[in-house]
Amino acid sequence: MNYLPLLAFFAGVLITAQTSLNTQLGMLLKSPILATSIAFSVSLLFTLIAVGLFLNQYPSPAMIKSVPYYLWFTGGLLSAMGVLLFYWLIPKMGAGAMISCAMSGQIIFALLAGHFGWFGLAVKNLTLSTVVGCFCLIIGVWLINKN
Repeated sequence: MNYLPLLAFFAGVLITAQTSLNTQLGMLLKSPILATSIAFSVSLLFTLIAVGLFLNQYPSPAMIKSVPYYLWFTGGLLSAMGVLLFYWLIPKMGAGAMISCAMSGQIIFALLAGHFGWFGLAVKNLTLSTVVGCFCLIIGVWLINKN
């Protein structure tokens, strides 16, 4: 049995729970940016523990030097911006509306990035069924958010 889709589903559950809890933190502290800083600080602590426990081999200095400079910060910058937007928008939109819109943005952008091979991704061409699926996704998000 292929358990990867189930793990991916669980990852989505974790992200939704995380954003909802940290949104509460941001509302109680009256600062989504402070909640974002706290979330990333705690994440750093846990990932450093995981590195210490599970990483068997560290990158060599040559390997570190070979990484383009922009890869050291752009992912973190985009992640911080995205998380901050989640924490700021959930109280305004509601968790279901925000997550459904964000999820559709993730899926559609991922399909485009794969189609064009952006960010070094393997090219996976869009098909008619993929495009129809995107339209169905957009209609589904509209139905979820229709009041």
